[in-house]
This record gives sequence, C-alpha cells and structure tokens, in this order.
Amino acid sequence: MRPPTLRIRRTGPGASPGRRRVTLGVGALLAAVTLALLPLPEGADQAQAATAGSSAVTKSGTKGQYDDFSGLKVTVHQTEGLRWQGVKVSWEGGKPAPKTPAKHNFLQIMQCWGDDPAKGPDRTQCEFGNEARIPPGTGRQVAPATDPLETGELATDEFGRTFVPFRPVSGPATTTPLESTYFTAGDTNSLSWLPNDGNGEGETVFEMKSALESEYLGCGARKTSGGAVKPCWLVVVPRGEHEPDGGSEVRPTLTSALSQSNWNQRITFRLDFEPVAAACDPDKPERVIMGSELATDAVTAWQSELCRTGTHRFTYTQSGESHAREAVLTPGEGTPGLAMTLDPVQAAEGTAQVVHAPVAISGLTVAFVWMYEKESFNYVPLKDLKLNQRLLAKALTQSYPSSLVSSQEPVPEYLVGNPKYIGGDPEFLKLNPGFQGADFKSPIGVVITSENTDSARMMWEYILANPDAKNFLSGKKDPWGMKVNPEYLKDGVITDSLDYFPKADLTPTNVPCSGGAADAKMARTGQEVVPYATDMHDGAVKIRRGDIGTAFECTANQSLTKWATVERATPVDQRQIGVVDNVSAWRYQLNTAALPGADGQYVEPTGASLLKAVAQMPDSQVAGVKKPAPARMKDGAYPLTAVVYAASSLEQAKDARQDYAKVIRYAADKGQVQGTANGQLPFGYAPLPAAMRQQAQKAADRLEKGAVDPGDGPPADPPGSGDGSNGGSGGDTAVSGLSGGAGGLTGGDTAGTTGGTTDPAADPGAADASSPSAVPTETDPAKQNVARSGGLTPSEVLGLVRWVLLGVLIAGGVAALAGPVMLRLSVRRAGSG
Repeated sequence: MRPPTLRIRRTGPGASPGRRRVTLGVGALLAAVTLALLPLPEGADQAQAATAGSSAVTKSGTKGQYDDFSGLKVTVHQTEGLRWQGVKVSWEGGKPAPKTPAKHNFLQIMQCWGDDPAKGPDRTQCEFGNEARIPPGTGRQVAPATDPLETGELATDEFGRTFVPFRPVSGPATTTPLESTYFTAGDTNSLSWLPNDGNGEGETVFEMKSALESEYLGCGARKTSGGAVKPCWLVVVPRGEHEPDGGSEVRPTLTSALSQSNWNQRITFRLDFEPVAAACDPDKPERVIMGSELATDAVTAWQSELCRTGTHRFTYTQSGESHAREAVLTPGEGTPGLAMTLDPVQAAEGTAQVVHAPVAISGLTVAFVWMYEKESFNYVPLKDLKLNQRLLAKALTQSYPSSLVSSQEPVPEYLVGNPKYIGGDPEFLKLNPGFQGADFKSPIGVVITSENTDSARMMWEYILANPDAKNFLSGKKDPWGMKVNPEYLKDGVITDSLDYFPKADLTPTNVPCSGGAADAKMARTGQEVVPYATDMHDGAVKIRRGDIGTAFECTANQSLTKWATVERATPVDQRQIGVVDNVSAWRYQLNTAALPGADGQYVEPTGASLLKAVAQMPDSQVAGVKKPAPARMKDGAYPLTAVVYAASSLEQAKDARQDYAKVIRYAADKGQVQGTANGQLPFGYAPLPAAMRQQAQKAADRLEKGAVDPGDGPPADPPGSGDGSNGGSGGDTAVSGLSGGAGGLTGGDTAGTTGGTTDPAADPGAADASSPSAVPTETDPAKQNVARSGGLTPSEVLGLVRWVLLGVLIAGGVAALAGPVMLRLSVRRAGSG
C-alpha cells in the first residue's frame, strides 16, 4: 500500500510562535498516522541472519635448513566443537608448485592424538601412510640414509625396512610400514599431497574423525582425571624443494612427512572435540521416534539433553516418511509414538487425531566436490555451479554414458550422440561459462539413495514442473540434440508421484574377471558404476572422500568372483556429485549447486533462502502444515526447502504423550539454538521463526492433554494464509482426523506447558542466554551467517520501534497543540475577567 503524501508547510521567521507550534503539532500527528499505515518491508517477518563466533586458528611456518616456510600461513577454520565432519584448511605465502610432474611445494595434513597439551603429539600418534595411489611423501618408512637427523630408535620389519610405527590409544603398535590394522586406503583421512596453486596458496577440506569413527585416535573419548576431554591435534607438514639431506630440487620429493627433518617443520593445531559418550543410560525405558533423514542430525543432537532431564531415552529410527506416518497411526508399547515427516499424517475421519508440530527446516541439495586443472598441474576447486531442471533430469536418468561405462569403453548404442560427461554438455557449459576443465574430468554420475522419501518426491515435483525438463523426460531432444535414456520412457518409470530415484537402465556389460578361470565373468550395470548410497549422510561422506565405490572390473579367486572397486582418488583428482540433505552438505563442507526459482533467479541453500521459502509455502491438506512448493519459489527462496513436522497420535498412554510433548517443547525452544554442542541445532538447518515455535508449543500442549477442546475448530485463516503470505507461521496447531475435515486449532488452554517456553517475541524482557533468542556462541564451521534461532524477527523489532515512535510523535503533537490552546484559553479568561 502506498503511504500518504506528507507535506509540511515551512514557517518563516516572521510567523508567530503559536502558529509554528500548531504547524509542528499537526505535522507530528500526520507523521504518526503515516508511520502507522506504512507497510513493513518485504521479508521483515522472517528470522534473519546472525553471525556465529569462530574458533579458526592461523599459524605461521618456520625457516628450515634448506627451505624457508616462515612466510607460510595456515588457517584451520574450526578447532572447537568438533565431531565427524569436514573442516576447511587454507594456506597462503608458500611457493607455487611447479607446472611439471615434479612434486614440490605442497602440504601434508594428518590427525593425531596426544595427551601433552604443551608438546602436542609425537609422530607415532598420527594417522598417516596408507593412502591410495601412493602420492608423493606418503608412507611411514624413514631411514638415516635419507635423513641425517634420523638418529633415534626406529622400528624394523622382517624385510629390514625401518619405519615409524603407528601407536594407537589402546592396542599394539603396527609392525610394518604398510600395516592396515587401524586405517586403510579407503577410509584414512590423511592428505599427503596438497600442492600450492600458482600463487603459493591453496585450500582443502579435512575429514575430522571422532572416537566413534576412529577409536584408535580416541578424539572426544579420552578424558582427564577431572573429566575434561583431552585434545587431539591436526598436524600440517609443509614440503619445499629439498629433501632432508639437501638433495637437488630437480628430483621429486619422496621422503615421508614423518622423516625427522620434515617432521621438525610441522605446524600443530589443537583440536577440541565434543564429548563422545552414550547419549543416554541404556537401562532407561525407551521412547521410539521414527522418520525422515532430514531430521536425523537434529534429533540425535537433542537426544542427550532430552535424556538428561527425563525418565526415558529417546531413540531415532531413520526411515522413509511414509513408513513413519503408518507407524504413528497405530502406536503401542515399543512402537514409534512420534513421526518426523514432511507430508502430514492423514488420519481417517473418526479415528484418533494426530497433532503436527514444526521442529526443523532443511532441504535437499545437489552437493559436490569437483577439482580440475585450470592450467597444467594447477589444480583448483570448482565452487560455483548452476544446474537447471533439465540438467538434473539428464543426470538422474543415466542419460550421460559415463554413468554406465568406463572412459575406455564405447558409448552404448542407444546413447550415441549424447555428451559422455556432464562437463561436456553444451547446456552445462552455457550455464557455467567459468568452468575451464576437461569434459572427462567431470563426475561420472549422481550419488543418490534408493529410499522412498518425501524429499525425493519434492525433487521430481521440481523437475517435472519445468516444461523443458518434462519435455526431455517425455522423449524430446534438447536444443543440442541430447536425448533421454530410453529406459526412462517406459511406462511407470517417471510419474508425477515418483518418490525415489530409480536406476532403470540395467543393461548388462559382461566383464572378464582377472586372476581366475578364463571364462570367469560378471555382468556389470549402472548400479556398479554409480552405486546407491546407504543414505544421504553416507552419500555426503563418499562425495567428500571422492570415492563412491565405483567398480568397472572384477577379480576371481578360483570360482569366487567379486567386483574390484576403483582406487580412491588423490585430493587433486576428486570429482563427485550427489543429492544429499543440506545438513550433511554443511557438515562435510561440500559445495552446493545453485538452482533456479520460478522467476529464473539461481539460489543456493542458506539460512536466509530456506526461511524465504518457508514464508512462501502454502498449506498442505492439513491446515497449518506447510507443503513444499519447489516450482513456486521466487525472490531468493531456495526451491528444495522442506519443513520437518513431528506428528503424534492422541491415542496414546498419558505418560507417552507427556514424553513426546517434551520432545516437541525442547525442539521448539532450546533445540533451535544453533551451535555445535550437544543439545543444539546443527548448522545446515534454519532455525524456526517465532510463529512456528509458538505453533509447536501449542501442539505439545494438545498432545499432552490428549484431546481437543470441544469448542476448537479450524481457524479463520487470515487473508493470503493459503499461499504462504502469512510469513511462514504455519497457522495454528495442526490436527488431522477432526470430524468435518482436517484443520488447525485456535484458542484453548495451554495446560501442561513446562518452563523455558516463553517466547521472547511476545515478551522481549524474558529473553536470556538459555532461550533461542540468544546469539549462537559456538563455532560456525565456515563463518557463514546463519538465521538466528529465535528472539525478535525484523518485523517484530520494526513493530516495536514503529509503535514507540508513534507514541512519541502523538505525544509531541499533542504537546505542540496544547500550548497555543492553553494560551488562547488564558487570554479569553483574562478578557472575561
């Protein structure tokens, strides 16, 4: 609405004081009216970004005997609040790596344990030496012949090779330089060859591991006598142009990072992990929660706090949302009483009612790690990537031959004419003109899961709503002549209700197996070339490692045949892409593709873009439950955003309802404080807006009461609430299964509400450090802005400011008018006297 025009008459020096006061008073009142009518700016009713703190640490190198690393600065971008995750490591001030096959001027990084906070770890305590493809400077073998400083005692294997053994937290030390008892080429996190770029700089993401993944390092599990968690360490060993014996820079650098002279140049960073312990006492009785993977990280983060203050432990069973919706309709002893779902639970009329409470905001992402050579031997990561719906359709339908055959094999006849790799697709290159890599240095296929999920259906809804993508999936070639894999044109493969990612092309390729009988063969399909991931978290880990389990060849041992997976790529050759949840992408520091909204604007998943999408979502069949609308998102809203709802039947025992209501209350309150500590909301989620937190609290009240008040019924929706224009509030408490149709509830008691649920938006003075309005104090892994998990949204702040100013203007206007009026009255009284 356009504000009224405000015209203020200027008063000259000759104007009377009374007239000036009247003019100013009228102006103040007009300004007050204008302020009251002025609309809030678009998006002001959404929670905005708040910058979290950082535990990044930067250290410098030192001058060595032959190479000077004193200008080198290395930054580890998160050193506290760690768990199994990716952490960015960047550096500058080094010498450029040569543009030749020679291996000079690079970094080597490893994770170590060690209990001395002053000295850090020794070289026997570091996970290092078992990398695939044997990059330069790897291995644990060292020798006095190549390093004059190797004067201490070394281990020797049966072949007379001297080496630095790995000594775990508990258990025997390794007995050979290549022993894989504790870590292998497929799962080690050490990075042996990270060459400097043409500016002497570089960056990578290091996979941190807690004791749950690497028990032999014990990170997060080792404690002092006082109960404090002992530190772990990240060790960076810079390598220059000389060997420890001062050898010529012409020869390649091959000695191990553990060789004493190289080890002496190390840069050590202390790492503080979150405590690793059982989330709850296993002897406590169990309450089962079941559902969407989009809720997994949040629920598992909340488990320990929920257990600490309750009589039960809450376990989470990850599953397709449809299974969870079915299970929650028939609750019983030991069965799930709370479902985490995107779509609402449709309770039949006359059956037990189901309440829905928003608990988390996340979404799907197309995440990737994509290294390429910008110039010869100058390796850089691709960070910015645009994908439209037709490119997604091509990749998800195995229409690029690279997802079916190896680079040495011919393209299947039915795909002749299609670009073999996505990096050679003219449509991809048109959208990404900055990409300078070779087409064959592209990901071979998309890592996906096989689970039936609401999020997979959201992806297909997004793709099929686009005319170009839908025409392609119907058999129409794109403008450059590329066609869909014909296996996906068969009836029933691609449908409007598709809720998983099919691998429809099962065309076999007979592969002879090495090492066995001459006729030993196996039939390979696209499922061996690009295997399904167990779940999206597993997919994110595989993408981060650059190893998705691809198998092109097989081996045979007598009559037993098996697939031989491709060796894990070195960091500079890693190129993988997949569909994962936003939290897993954030957790492992994967890059994410920008996707187009309905207005053509390409948007990446951020806290702000997720919240914009929630604000635009319409209601589902159950009023108050927001439905993803990927094809309708615009104005910077991320298309593949979803709200996770906790759904629970009222037909449960009272104690069960109370326990599940407690989960909802925690999720809507302290569970929205973003951070890395147990009990907080992991990064990658967008914290709920205040209205959704209020909705969740009301749902918890309803669940605890176990019944709907007789006078309650569907609310009278405000104008525009059906299309999400109510700012993403989600309406009031959503209940399905009500007689006369599904709808939200208004009014009623708030009985059963526990402490700590005061909404700072309703009572600004009630905000404290324990409430969601507190600024996150834990580390933000990438120093990105994240939506504040509570407190006053901009509309609420502007609303308070608006009314305060309104009161000031009215008071000023009245005061300005009162003076002349009182003066005139006094003159009249004097005249009449």
